[in-house]
Amino acid sequence: MTPDNWTKAIDAANQRLDILLQRASQPQDMSRWQDAPVVMLTEAIAEISISLEELNVLAEELQLQNQELIATRQQVEAERQRYQDLFNFAPDAYLVTDITGIIQEANHIAAQLLQVRQSYLIGKPMSVFVHPDARANFRQLILDLQQQGHIRNAELRIFYKEGETDFPAELTAVTERNRTGKVTSLRWLFRNISDRQRTAQKLREQAALLDITTDAILVKDLHSQILFWNKGAENLYGWTATEALGKSGDTLLFTNNSPQLQQAKKTVLETGAWQGELHKVDKNGKKIIIASRWTLMYDAADLPKSILCVDTDITEKKQLEAQLLRIQRLESLGTLTSGIAHDLNNILTPILTVAQLLPIKHPQLEEDSQQMLELLATSAKRGADLVHQISTFGRNSENNSINLQIATIISDIEQIIKRTFPKSIEIKTDIATDLASVLGDSTQLHQVLMNLVINARDAIPDSGELSISADNLFIDEDFAKQHIGAEVGCYVVIKVADTGIGIHPDNLDKIFDPFFTTKAIGKGTGLGLSTVIGIVNNHNGFVTVSSQLGIGSEFQIYIPSNDSPISLLKFNQILPTGNGELILVVDDELAIIQITKTVLESHNYKVLTAENGIEALSLYNQYQDEIQLVLIDMMMPIMAGDMAISTLQIINPQIKIIAMSGLETMKTLIEFSQAGVKKFLPKPFTHQELLRQIHELISLNT
Repeated sequence: MTPDNWTKAIDAANQRLDILLQRASQPQDMSRWQDAPVVMLTEAIAEISISLEELNVLAEELQLQNQELIATRQQVEAERQRYQDLFNFAPDAYLVTDITGIIQEANHIAAQLLQVRQSYLIGKPMSVFVHPDARANFRQLILDLQQQGHIRNAELRIFYKEGETDFPAELTAVTERNRTGKVTSLRWLFRNISDRQRTAQKLREQAALLDITTDAILVKDLHSQILFWNKGAENLYGWTATEALGKSGDTLLFTNNSPQLQQAKKTVLETGAWQGELHKVDKNGKKIIIASRWTLMYDAADLPKSILCVDTDITEKKQLEAQLLRIQRLESLGTLTSGIAHDLNNILTPILTVAQLLPIKHPQLEEDSQQMLELLATSAKRGADLVHQISTFGRNSENNSINLQIATIISDIEQIIKRTFPKSIEIKTDIATDLASVLGDSTQLHQVLMNLVINARDAIPDSGELSISADNLFIDEDFAKQHIGAEVGCYVVIKVADTGIGIHPDNLDKIFDPFFTTKAIGKGTGLGLSTVIGIVNNHNGFVTVSSQLGIGSEFQIYIPSNDSPISLLKFNQILPTGNGELILVVDDELAIIQITKTVLESHNYKVLTAENGIEALSLYNQYQDEIQLVLIDMMMPIMAGDMAISTLQIINPQIKIIAMSGLETMKTLIEFSQAGVKKFLPKPFTHQELLRQIHELISLNT
């Protein structure tokens, strides 16, 4: 019931009463006069009853309206209280300001963040709680808010009471307008984002760590699609993150569907983790060996989602391990062969010496016999060379080091191969004009180059090119770390390259193994490259090799350079003879004693012989004043050579001694432990070497 309806109902009741009064005041017919009052009264009562009934209905409607109004008022009050509760206890801070920024309302969280009472905020400029350095920005935010109607996710530094309140805040604000569209107030929501910024900074630091690590870190889904790719992965594989993301890791990093890869996938899905070695390729197709660790990642529902891979390049490590294994194999063989080298050389010494001596003592021998003796001498020398090659596998075998020029050796090799190699092979040399000298054994380095060029020749089937170059090289620390035996310093690097058939990748790790050869039976012993690496190691150098099938191979020999002045070996070509000097020959091998005695006596020396150290001491005591020199073997029964030498030096400190041995490593032992031993004669020896050393030592200080 509205007020208008109420007024209309009262007016209608009054109109009916007025009509009834008008009728009562008019003259009536006398015949009916007596009943008129009763009729009028009845009608009046009826009209009043109707009006009262209408008024009662209106009163009831009014009461209902009042009840509804009270309920509505209560609902509005509840909604207002609910809004106020939401406003006060919202998780974010709320402020309502006028258009100039004066605070009109503030909730509890705003007061807590600003560390003041809630009532204290009312009437204060919001700029009071903004850091001085950020107030210009705040004023600009107010202008932007009034023009645009809202701002979102703006950052502002909140500051109050000289730093007691100081935190970064994220602001969101809207304008409140009246019916005419005029801005009446500004509503601000802000929150402390210190934790978020710290988390973001931590994430940035973690991301930076992921990027600066040398390991490649990548994440791929269960179908191998790459989802994450760090800087380490870019550096290792060559693909940028833009190029790699979304691509298949199997296609990008593998040349084929390897069993290793399939096993890794199977294991990580079954157990949640896998680690092992994988052979991969980079952007340029270069093959690399990777130590990979895989971890299965799960989603919020604890279902497998992706695989985290951490990859480390171990290509250089595996190469170094291969080098070390090769060196260990050579050292093991050197240890094994040293035990039999002495006996082999003792056997070969008399054969070689007799074969050379018989044609001298018996010049009347038939030509066939002389040829047979020459063949015998040649075979003995080949046997001695074979023993010598095996002996060089040991790291401690010695060389007759002098300061020499590699260029001279290369020139000699060039002349030999140009005369003997097929004309279809083009020979090229390139030697640096300022090539440094090296400290080494000319004969052994000559053998190194001969072995390499012969292998190069055999690798060229019809026609091709063989090149030898030499240059100076400074090896830095990074290069030295990648090659066993290399040290920081100056080297001479010799390269022997060919355009032959190349070396199969499966054989690259075996080519330096003793007796390994891919040549046909009778074409090679398998000792050539073993000898090369043994000699180079003894010169404190190292060897590297690179090869491609169908393109060719290149061997690089690195030898430390030397700045000492060059000196050349000069040999006396005329065999010296003695002047009747007495020589004491000591050896447990009767054949060596006999042939040595024969050689010496045929060249005007006198000889005493002893089969062991005790017998040698006895003879020396008897003929001390006459004996000019002692030739003694180092390995004998009863009393070894070193013990006998020590005793002889006690008897006569000026005694002249030449030590003999079938082990070249014995030379180092003699030099360090026997100061009086000036000469070492390795077995097997020729009669020229025997006579030369005896002559040189006897002539010393005489």
